[in-house]
Amino acid sequence: MISPLTTSAAPSPAAARWTPRLWGTLLVLCAAMFLDALDVSMVGVALPSIGSDLHLPTSTLQWIVSGYILGYGGLLLLGGRTADLLGRRQVFLVALAVFALASLLGGLVDSGPLLIASRFIKGLSAAFTAPAGLSIITTTFPQGPLRNRALSIYTTCAATGYSLGLVFSGLLTEASWRFTMLLPAPVALIALLVGMKLLPRSERERGHGGYDVPGAVLGTASMLLLVFTVVQAPEAGWASARTILSFVAVAVMLIVFVLVERRSPSPLIRLGVLRSGSQVRAQLGALTFVGSYTGFQFLVTLYMQQVLGWSALHTALAFLPAGALVALSATKVGTVIDRFGTGRLIVLGFVMMTAGYALFLRIDLHPAYASVILPTMLLVGAGFALSYPSLSVQATNGVDDDEQGMVSGLLNTSVQVGGAIFLAVATAVVTAHAPEKATPQAVLDSYRPGLVVVTIVAVVGLLLSLSGLRRSRPGHSVVVAGSTVKAADADRVPVRH
Repeated sequence: MISPLTTSAAPSPAAARWTPRLWGTLLVLCAAMFLDALDVSMVGVALPSIGSDLHLPTSTLQWIVSGYILGYGGLLLLGGRTADLLGRRQVFLVALAVFALASLLGGLVDSGPLLIASRFIKGLSAAFTAPAGLSIITTTFPQGPLRNRALSIYTTCAATGYSLGLVFSGLLTEASWRFTMLLPAPVALIALLVGMKLLPRSERERGHGGYDVPGAVLGTASMLLLVFTVVQAPEAGWASARTILSFVAVAVMLIVFVLVERRSPSPLIRLGVLRSGSQVRAQLGALTFVGSYTGFQFLVTLYMQQVLGWSALHTALAFLPAGALVALSATKVGTVIDRFGTGRLIVLGFVMMTAGYALFLRIDLHPAYASVILPTMLLVGAGFALSYPSLSVQATNGVDDDEQGMVSGLLNTSVQVGGAIFLAVATAVVTAHAPEKATPQAVLDSYRPGLVVVTIVAVVGLLLSLSGLRRSRPGHSVVVAGSTVKAADADRVPVRH
């Protein structure tokens, strides 16, 4: 098969236009991604009300958040490969229906365990909709400007949903926390009904040599245990026997998983895809990029509410400029990617994010929003708008259609695991510096080391992305998911084919 990166055929005029059906397809997929991000951010602000209403201790409350992360991050690899094998449309629609039902259940239950179970089921369903949705885009829109534009709109929906989730939660919680659980249900139902009419039908992968059951079990179990261990480490202790043994078990399962995948005729992850430097940089970039932002958002929320005494709605509005900037740039980033390539934009995005985090270290007990907080939010928003879509384009370019779900699952796993790991690390650092006497200044001082960690993670991501700007010799080639492309072009997206 000839890689789309190497084709020289010019697109027809019809291919350059988006039909109403294409727009409808993209909107359905964007709705699912928007709901995934919305669901993560909305529940955080509602936790105090949930705990008071259902009489839940803090140790139980955290699992309302962690249950979703566990289901989402733990099953993404399986979700991505399932989409390839059973059909992307079928997997997406079934998972979206489950998401809607779990949302309805979460808003009606009167039991903590049932609420946590509904959150886990929602995370599980999102683990199938996210890679299936991304692979539907990459197999529906031809590689090049059309796909880049579609991916930029799709990926920025996540940041927009996350930002608006904070605002919606602040408003809805004033009435009842149950509305924060119920809100996704009707939106998901509408997207499901429209999707049944518009989403393109996809055939199951043929001749795949059977199902990789051992790989699926090992991959899913290792990711579930990894996310569970990271989420519980701050509470159990990073140096505790339980945490260390869990990490050792994860390492052993991953080693066995790699051995199984190398011998499987139809692996859950074809390891050859990681021979591409651009693919590895995209995965590590997503890990550090989202990981640093997740830790930053968590610490800033605590700072604004616990130190400054801002309300949930006030805090949400403070984040709004970043989300608004991402949303407004959604339809334009694809054109920028066409012109400059993914590598340069990922580097620029990391530079902006790092600068924003560093500027935020100037905070005190009485910050001037216009000169301290707003510049950070604008830099973070601009960095997110440039880097996140570029990472998605770089990860999926040059990948054969029958492996798009696999790569999409791998990318989303990097996002979720990165968020879980670096949030846990930032939390552990803040906890280690917690003052005996919780004065506002002492609490603020305990947050600074966590913000420094977030900044360092972003710097690591920046250094990794800078390595992608070095160009190899013109004749050197690498393997990208079964297609041969020149390493010098792996991070670039041609304007014309």
